[in-house]
Amino acid sequence: MDTNLRRRVRAGDHDAFGELFDAYARSVYNHAYRLTGDRTTAEDVVSLTFLDVWRLRDRVGEEGGSLRPWLLGIATNVTRNTRRAGRRHAAALSRLPRDEAVDDFADEIAGRLDDAERLALVRTALARLRRAEREVLALCVWSGLDYAAAAEALGVPVGTVRSRLSRARTKLAKHMEPSAGRGQSNGDRTTAVRPLREGNR
Repeated sequence: MDTNLRRRVRAGDHDAFGELFDAYARSVYNHAYRLTGDRTTAEDVVSLTFLDVWRLRDRVGEEGGSLRPWLLGIATNVTRNTRRAGRRHAAALSRLPRDEAVDDFADEIAGRLDDAERLALVRTALARLRRAEREVLALCVWSGLDYAAAAEALGVPVGTVRSRLSRARTKLAKHMEPSAGRGQSNGDRTTAVRPLREGNR
């Protein structure tokens, strides 16, 4: 990103901020979706991330290079806060009186998708990771950041990124193995996480 655009963003130039958004919104969305698994939540995270970026625009330095690690770091924090708020909201809703249940056909439709079982396996394996492991996996493997950039995004040492990523890969490999005694009807289930094992190093 050129220094002139950085300077204009810091000065509060709306057109420059629009250019910044156009350059990085897709990357922020992809990162948020990988952390949440929900398109609507990912869209909310993008909005909130760039709202924070506008508020923190004076922190955009003069030096060149990508602002991606900084933006993904903000997106990671926004995702944490969004999840926290979601849990509080769900807890509040659970305390309300329940109406009579209405049939929901979404699960039936989703069950017809060819890869539903594989996707469920991946999500279950990811859910077993610690939050810190999921975050470093999303940054290094899915978003393609190197160790140093991921460390910058998370505000942790490079060694911490390496160890978290190693633990995440080990756990995923373990949890993606098919259960003993169960056949494979739809091919190799581990295909879905192969990119996770072969991510950037």
